[in-house]
Amino acid sequence: MQLARNLACEWGPLNIRVNCIAPGLIKTDFARALYEDPVRKAAAEARFPLRRLGEPDDIGGIAVMLARRAGAFITGQSIVADGGATITG
Repeated sequence: MQLARNLACEWGPLNIRVNCIAPGLIKTDFARALYEDPVRKAAAEARFPLRRLGEPDDIGGIAVMLARRAGAFITGQSIVADGGATITG
């Protein structure tokens, strides 16, 4: 996250934006062992305010937004996409 901030400051004058996407538990091959186990999946979903696991499109949508005109004035930021897991600690 700090690297995104530092690079945003360094490369901003060159009109290069730098941002960070910090995903939570997303249904990918990497997390398969967690979401295919019904007990672990239910425990994770119960902890998240959105009561679900993330889908790859949840992250892809953020990347698309940052790459398009909608994200043209965003730099040096970290977008946490974790279904609210970090706020429930």
